[in-house]
Amino acid sequence: MNHCQKSRMKAALWAVVFLVAQAVCATSSHAQIVALGASVVQGYGVSAGEAFPSVLEKMLQAKGKNYTVSNQGVYGDTTSGVLARLDSAVPQGTRIVILLIGGNDIRRGRTVQQAMAGYREIVARLNARKIRVIDAKPYYWAARKQGMALPDGVHLNAAGQRYIASQLLPRID
Repeated sequence: MNHCQKSRMKAALWAVVFLVAQAVCATSSHAQIVALGASVVQGYGVSAGEAFPSVLEKMLQAKGKNYTVSNQGVYGDTTSGVLARLDSAVPQGTRIVILLIGGNDIRRGRTVQQAMAGYREIVARLNARKIRVIDAKPYYWAARKQGMALPDGVHLNAAGQRYIASQLLPRID
């Protein structure tokens, strides 16, 4: 290898080191959160800006936290549907997944045990990737009990979506 080739190799190596360092810095200063589930996550019945993932992102940014919250809610999705799209819905670099899923399994004839098994499998796969999982079901049920549902009795109105976001906010570090 001649002197020019060695110099080019060193320059290429330093370029790679620089790019890796930039990626590490960008990852540490910008945390990715994914809200994963079905129509309640998607924001069925409210505008995209009123869905809890969008509201939560705005709340976090108002507190000076540089987070993005990706809305990966799909109307009618089930635990098996989430498992099938898990890797594409939750990209590398995701730190937290907010999970709200399971009701459609029951509506589609699966047992509670089957829905729970699917939920546990989702959590296990995310935990294996070192991703923290926050269960949003308790906040969903609390919003419904407080009358923050749409006339269908299942989906949440804008107040219910804001309620979920406000309950999740202190759980995000």
